[in-house]
Amino acid sequence: MTYRASDARYGGGMQYRYTGRSGLKLPVISLGLWQNFGGTRDYPSAFEMLSYAFDKGVTHFDLANNYGPPPGAAEELFGDVMARDFRPYRDEMIISSKAGWTMWEGPYGDRGSRKYILASADQSLKRMGIEYFDIFYSHRYDSETPLEETMGALAHLHRQGKALYVGISMYPEKQTREAVRILKDMGVPCLIHQPNYSILNRWIEEDGTMAACDELGVGIIAFSPLQQGILSGKYNSLKGDLSGTRASENYSLSANRLEPRVLEAVDKLGEIAKARKQTMVQLALAWVLRKQEVTSALIGIRTLEQLKDCLGVLDNLELSAEEIATIDAAAKGGLIDSRPGR
Repeated sequence: MTYRASDARYGGGMQYRYTGRSGLKLPVISLGLWQNFGGTRDYPSAFEMLSYAFDKGVTHFDLANNYGPPPGAAEELFGDVMARDFRPYRDEMIISSKAGWTMWEGPYGDRGSRKYILASADQSLKRMGIEYFDIFYSHRYDSETPLEETMGALAHLHRQGKALYVGISMYPEKQTREAVRILKDMGVPCLIHQPNYSILNRWIEEDGTMAACDELGVGIIAFSPLQQGILSGKYNSLKGDLSGTRASENYSLSANRLEPRVLEAVDKLGEIAKARKQTMVQLALAWVLRKQEVTSALIGIRTLEQLKDCLGVLDNLELSAEEIATIDAAAKGGLIDSRPGR
């Protein structure tokens, strides 16, 4: 049976925001396809979640060359869905990918060299079976490669038409400003910055990265707005069973992150969410999206129910100044330092 997108996909509750000072709008909730869309995900469940998201107005799908596991598996699976079901809707989608972390063995399969960035982009396009990226990122700042070289590789992809827009991810404030300047000198705007940002992780506010992006007209898309699941409601000071959670895998979320002070803060935040008649997930997403500098919150999901929970935030995005102050006070003792290099 051929997939046909819902005729009501743009008539529901999804909101769209301009990305920095550009003409590109992104949905306030974007879908990231990290380890939840790797080799352990079958086609039917992937299609179920991707099609549900698209039918609800989620137009942005974010990947990277090494997403899996194994590396490359997420792009391959997404490419399968594109080829079989989503091809007629390609022009309605924002598809992004990245390169910067280890993808293959040897000296040319990691970091920010021109060779690695350009080879990675070509490989990712083949895996997904698409002709171009809407956004292609430098996945991390590489202190061992001249920034001019990394940004030059992004500019080259842009000029080739392989990337309509380019961006950076997890760049500190100083390097963000420098990357934007270098790209501007090359005639290519830096569209977007993708840092981790959540109620418990505020480094982009503290080191000036958020303010720099606002000043420079660079949009922000926040990944890990649920702090790798800590703000999902699965964890609190009364629960000790981690089975079936990210922490049980000790991969993307180390169990030692769940120290008592963090769990105590989560408990307090849970009470605030309850008072707002929201889930913890929805409170966390509303908090991230309260900032006009933030274009979109990038979610990762394992199940359709988790996706529905995240999209439920659209029913109540507004936070009063009093509520924000209460959230900040509750989170204060559980803040986590996840800035680059930590």
